[in-house]
Amino acid sequence: MNKQQSIDLIWQKIVDETNIALAKEPILQPFLQSTVLKHRSMGDALSYHLASKLANRALPLDLLHPLVKKAFDNQQTLYATSRDIQATVDRDSACSVYSTPFLYFKGFLALQAYRVTHHLWHQGNRPLALMLQHSISTHFAVDIHPAASIGSGILIDHATGLVIGETAVVENCVSIMQSVTLGGTGKESGDRHPKIRKGVLLGPGAKILGNIEIGEGSMVAASSVVLKSVSAHSIVAGVPADVVGKADVNEPSKVMNHYFKPC
Repeated sequence: MNKQQSIDLIWQKIVDETNIALAKEPILQPFLQSTVLKHRSMGDALSYHLASKLANRALPLDLLHPLVKKAFDNQQTLYATSRDIQATVDRDSACSVYSTPFLYFKGFLALQAYRVTHHLWHQGNRPLALMLQHSISTHFAVDIHPAASIGSGILIDHATGLVIGETAVVENCVSIMQSVTLGGTGKESGDRHPKIRKGVLLGPGAKILGNIEIGEGSMVAASSVVLKSVSAHSIVAGVPADVVGKADVNEPSKVMNHYFKPC
C-alpha cells in the first residue's frame, strides 16, 4: 500500500465512523458536517478543523485556513498525520475508532498544528509560525517550537503541559504522556535540546533536559528528571534519573506499559 492509499483508507474510516455517530447523535449534525462530512479529503477536513479552533483576532479564519491547508497539501505531511492517527488507535486504550483523535483528542490536534508551524518555519514565514505556536499553546496547553523535528507514528496522550524546545528531535514511533518537557538546561544557545530516538516511551511528567540522547527503545518513568544520555533499551527513573532496568520489548512506545521491575 502506498502513502496515498494509506491516507485515503484512514480518511474513509473517519467518514464511515462519523456517519455512524451522526445517526446516533443527530444533535451533533452541524459539528460533524462542518468538520468531516462536507469535505472531500482528510487534508481539507483537518485544515478546516484546526483553523476553526486556532483562529483569533490576529489570524482570523479566512486568513488562517488557506495557510493550514497549504501545509496539508504536502503528501508527506498528511502521511505523517495518518500514521499519528493509526498510532493513537493502536496504543491508546481510550481510543477504538479513527474519528475520535481526529475530532476530539487535543494531543493529536496539537501535533498536527505543530506540523503546520513547522511547514511555515521552513518556508521562511517564521513570525507567522511563532504567532500560530502561541495560539496552539493558548488553545491546547501544548508548547512545541516550530523548529523542533518530530517524526511520524507519534502518540501524544492527554498532552496538557507538554513542552518541546527548538532543537529537540523526536524520531518515529515515540509515545509521550502529559506534562513532559524536552527542554534546555539554561541560557546556552545552539543545539541544546534532547534527541528522542525511535520507539521511546516518555512517562507522565518526565523532564528531559539538555542536548542528550534517549536511546532507541528506551523508557523514561513518570516524573523522572533526565540530565544525561540514556543507552538504547534502558529504563530510567528518579530525580536525577538513573538506569533501573532494561526494556523487555524493542519499542516500549507501542506497548505503553509503564510498570517496571527495578534491576
